[in-house]
Amino acid sequence: MTSESRIPEEIAPNVLSWASELDELTRAQAEVTARLPILAGHLALMPDAHLGKGATIGSVIPTESAVIPSAVGVDIGCGMAARRLDLTQEDLPDGLDAWISTMEAAVPAGLGRWHGEPSAAALEWFAENPPPPTLDDPGRAVVQLGTLGSGNHFIELAMDEEDRVWILLHSGSRGGGNKLATMHTKTARKLHEGLGTRLEDPELAWLQEGTPEFDAYLRDLRWSQAFARENRRLMLSSTHEALESVLGREIATADEVNCHHNFTEREEHSGREVWVTRKGAIRARVGDRGLIPGAMGQCSYVIRGLGNEASYTSCAHGAGRRMSRRQARKQLTLESFAEVMGVSAWQHASANELLDEHPSAYKPIDVVMRDQSDLVEIEHELHGIANYKGVEAIRGSRRRQ
Repeated sequence: MTSESRIPEEIAPNVLSWASELDELTRAQAEVTARLPILAGHLALMPDAHLGKGATIGSVIPTESAVIPSAVGVDIGCGMAARRLDLTQEDLPDGLDAWISTMEAAVPAGLGRWHGEPSAAALEWFAENPPPPTLDDPGRAVVQLGTLGSGNHFIELAMDEEDRVWILLHSGSRGGGNKLATMHTKTARKLHEGLGTRLEDPELAWLQEGTPEFDAYLRDLRWSQAFARENRRLMLSSTHEALESVLGREIATADEVNCHHNFTEREEHSGREVWVTRKGAIRARVGDRGLIPGAMGQCSYVIRGLGNEASYTSCAHGAGRRMSRRQARKQLTLESFAEVMGVSAWQHASANELLDEHPSAYKPIDVVMRDQSDLVEIEHELHGIANYKGVEAIRGSRRRQ
């Protein structure tokens, strides 16, 4: 399928796709999900669709009286946030390496990295939003609030079409959401095993509405979503303060957007009440504002939804991987990584550890945006000028790549 193909296209029974670039493994995975008996309509594949665990990343799944925990995924409430500052490119220093250095202290990032002590804001939020009894280590969740994950999670400074400065970031519910999601996925699998249900993929086991297990999952999911949203809000504030520290003055906020892309919600579509699970997709009802990031070195977008019912009023959540992390490390080079990043400020010294985030490991964001021109309209185009990520050590032979 090429970018000139008719979009959307029914690529298999009950699968409607907006993706002009789609590999066969991803297509096959979507077909398995589309055959589930609880599906309440077609499965919608977004332009950034790629292989996931259980359900396809970049898919929108309507279900009847049931929810699939692994379709929401282990990073419940993961999403994007952005803040436009009362600042232009002329106000910035020639280099932003000082901002990156400041960020390493302001926002701990990566696996096993969080605040040494809970912040006052985190303690206040937890007092107002007590963790569910199923969360076995709430103390750790408190110190993780306001910190960045790893992988494709990032914080970026970007410029829009009028040279105005934005903070853009991607993160979710950290370890707490992961533990809760994993627990409920195991519960769903055990329930189906006990009933003798035959599933093409056991990861797609669901919880039935009206059961204690379903109610417990929804409670934990709602808390994790709220944690993820607050996590992004706190990181916006910390990043804002870090930039003020570098510039030596206060900076006003001019605009803000905060949206999930791993969640489920009860909605009405085609006259029916259904559960809509967006796994790597954002809600794009008429006027909904959202954020669609490209890879490092690519553009990102602030968008407004067009309310397309064929996609269950949804759109892509980013560029979408075209290579696995292992493939990226085998096929891409540090030299090409540095070349594509150009003059942007980033963690050059950690290029080897970040190689699997090479922009060429992702689909071109301009193709993704073209594929979904019937789903969203572009409000702002952002160009990254400084990028901060969690850096993970590479184990074993991967260090030699």
